[in-house]
Amino acid sequence: MKKQNIVLYIGHTYDLAYFYRLIPLINKNNNYKITPNKSNKLEKLKIAISNIKNCELKKNASQMVFSDGNPKAKIMLVGEGPGANEDKEGIPFVGRAGILLDKMLAAINLDRKKVYISNIVNYRPPENRKPTEEEIKRYLPFITEHIEIISPKILILLGSTAMNALVGNDSVISKVRGKWIEKQIGNCKISTIVTFHPAFLMRQPAQKKLSWIDLKMIRDKKSKLNI
Repeated sequence: MKKQNIVLYIGHTYDLAYFYRLIPLINKNNNYKITPNKSNKLEKLKIAISNIKNCELKKNASQMVFSDGNPKAKIMLVGEGPGANEDKEGIPFVGRAGILLDKMLAAINLDRKKVYISNIVNYRPPENRKPTEEEIKRYLPFITEHIEIISPKILILLGSTAMNALVGNDSVISKVRGKWIEKQIGNCKISTIVTFHPAFLMRQPAQKKLSWIDLKMIRDKKSKLNI
């Protein structure tokens, strides 16, 4: 008999694959009441990004993809950049990788009402290619400010692009993932963790067992921080 991956979750035992078959929870039109100060800062940031000049990403994209989720959330996720579906909808993580991300969040009792999501770059790279180092460097001040405005207690970096941009180019995801890093961003000291990007997990499903370890660490940390 083939050995199954079994996990214990809230007092019940399930096949690990269960957590990747959960119904996706995508909330596209939530209106959250936030302070005027935070609202103004987010709007100014959005305008600053929209005013960027001589950007090939912006030139080839349909629209900016700024964020999704709850700006009051204490958990923030940062991915790489928009894909075709995100470019069409103007919302991060709404394609197949987004569906998987929603299932991953649901596995630890989270959804887009409880987290905030953005990307390193805000416009879709042509043909879904990886952003160049120059593009990442250009957009880094924007995502840095974005994180500072949201001021999360937990920052989840999805994939190597987000990791390299915010942790360091000398980092290797296989060695960094699954470890907590206390990251200082502006005036915010944030518990940061790197895990695999959902798109990578779709190509390498065997790595889901490692992402589940990361998810449990996030679940335990949010419990410890009373989030």
